This record gives sequence, structure tokens and C-alpha cells, in this order.
Amino acid sequence: MVSDFPPCQGKQRVTASRPGKNATEPFHYTSLTMARPVTLFTGQWADLPLDTMLQKAKTFGYDGVELACWGDHFEVAKADQAYCDAKRAAVEKAGLKCFAISAHLVGQAVCDNIDARHKQILPDYIYGDGDPEGVRQRAAEELIKTAQAAKRFGVSVVNGFTGSSIWHLVYSFPPNLPNQIEDGYKDFGKRFKPILDAFQKEGVKFALEVHPTEIAFDIASAERALQAVDYHPAFGFNYDPSHFGYQGVDYVKFIYKFSDRIFHAHMKDVAWNLSNDTGVFGGHVDFHRPNRYWDFKSVGRGMINFEKIIRALNDISYAGPLSVEWEDGGMDREFGAAESAAFVKKLDFPTSKIIFDAQFAEK
Repeated sequence: MVSDFPPCQGKQRVTASRPGKNATEPFHYTSLTMARPVTLFTGQWADLPLDTMLQKAKTFGYDGVELACWGDHFEVAKADQAYCDAKRAAVEKAGLKCFAISAHLVGQAVCDNIDARHKQILPDYIYGDGDPEGVRQRAAEELIKTAQAAKRFGVSVVNGFTGSSIWHLVYSFPPNLPNQIEDGYKDFGKRFKPILDAFQKEGVKFALEVHPTEIAFDIASAERALQAVDYHPAFGFNYDPSHFGYQGVDYVKFIYKFSDRIFHAHMKDVAWNLSNDTGVFGGHVDFHRPNRYWDFKSVGRGMINFEKIIRALNDISYAGPLSVEWEDGGMDREFGAAESAAFVKKLDFPTSKIIFDAQFAEK
């Protein structure tokens, strides 16, 4: 079936505190008493028809899929109720579930400095004549339509990117001008608040994948992004540790820092210190080349400590899916996807329902 996050057996309601401006509204967690579903993000498989992809995902051992909003996997422009019902039926027929759809490509264009690169990732009706502001406005409208389509499809999380008007200023030389960075966050807030209001109206949450080139790419910038949208209840994060590891960001701390904003989680691995030819910025060396400093790896074959991640997700009572985003340019993707499903399923475990020291007091 296509559904929201799975209900837990004997669930409890727990109130979590929020720092600063978002302390005024309690957030409720559902306690985790069962292993989470393991899903496969279809973004790296959009060259395949959805029916083929669903069959493969089932064969690889996945419980479900996270559908990309490109290829024929989930087409927002076509997503009336009949289309959504047909997609739901296809997922169910394959014996799978779906908990989220992903709009990374269109989301990237909402705040970006638009240039010819965007034409290759956007639908023609979004890119249009390439006029930057027109592209940004059409992308924003498409993201709102994505929330509406998600509701019709029966999921309550849309993962994606935001783009950023200030990413090119990440290294401050020539020195950034006074208020230049602040203006970038104001631009993000101005563009995304109406989008988030529309998401809230539909009962859908937007989960930003914190990532270089986005308005949030580490812990500090994620906090600033939350401030820019006034801690909007529809705005949170699609947690992906791979984008933190090679930057030197504490990817476990991120889970605890934003425990009430983790709406979805990617399982994606990366390795770094692979070569001293290049640094974190990549040296304009293509992915999967031996002289890159860092590169993505099949889950379990990189340097991310997933044991710590699972325990942290248990600590915050995250009960959503663990979605494998598979990228490893040195490995057959079908082999890697199957291997990753098995790795995540073996690693995941439900949290304890007892306090062990309390057993000493048992009569």
C-alpha cells in the first residue's frame, strides 16, 4: 500500500522541546517499537520505466520505494487523482510501499542563480525561455503542485532541494559585502514561505536534503535556514549523512540537533581522504575518478558509521523509512542496490522497550 509513515505497535506520545523561536509549539514523536521499512530512492534509476524499476526494487529486497518526480516515476504535471491512483496500484502490485516522493530537480531552481545548466535538469515547461526569474517562479509553482499531488497520492513528505542565491559566496573572497549572506537567507525565506504555507494546507511536509549548493549544507546553515522561514512547521530535513562526512560535519550531532525536523532519512555512503590531488571542493575532477578526495560508495563500503546513525535515529524515535540512495560509479548498480538493502536491514533494529537496570528491582 501507499501510506504515510507506518504506525507503531503500542505507540506513545512524547513531547520534545525546541530551542529559540520554535519552543512555543510542542512536537510529538511516535515511539519506535519495530524495525523501519527499507526503501530505494528511484532518482538514480529514472532511465528505467517505473514498472521495471518496481520489479527490480522488489527483487533487490526492498520494502518500498521513494519515487523521483522525473522520468516516468512520478510526473507532477500529470498527477490528477486517476494518475495517482494508477501509480499507487502499480506500487502495490509490486508488493511495495511508498512513503515519500522527491522533487530535488525542480526545487533546485526555486532559489538558484539560473543558467544554462538548469535546462538539463528541468522540464521544458519549467525552464521555458530560460529567463531566470521566470524559471524560479515556475519552479515554485511546480513545488506547490507537487504538495497537492503528494496528498492525492497518499504520502505526506516531499523531499527536495531549495537551490541558493548565495552558494557562490561560500568562500568569502573577495570578501562578502555587508548583509550579502543575510540577503540570501531573506531571499530564501521570501520564496519558500508561500510554498511552505501551501504544503501546510495540504498536510504535507517539505524535507530539504542538506547538501552543498543548497541554502543549508551543514549544521550552522541548516539552523539559519530554519530561522529564515520562522521555523515553519512544514519545513524540515531529509537526513543524508553522506553530504556531511566529507565536509567534516558531525552527521550524528545533526540528528540530535534537529530531532524534531527529521522528516525522512537517506542511507547513503561516502569515503574521503582518497587522494591528495584534490580537496573538499573537488578540484573540477569528475565523480568516480581515482584522484578525487571524496566519492560516494555503496552503502556499507564507505566511511559513514551507520551504527551510530541507527542508534541516534532510535534515540529521537524516528519511525520513518530508511531510504537507500545508491551511487557508486565503480560498482554495478543492481549488485550494489541489492547489497545495500541487505546491509541496512541487517543493521537496523527497534529501540528497547525496557530500562535494564530496572530489572534489578523486580521481585
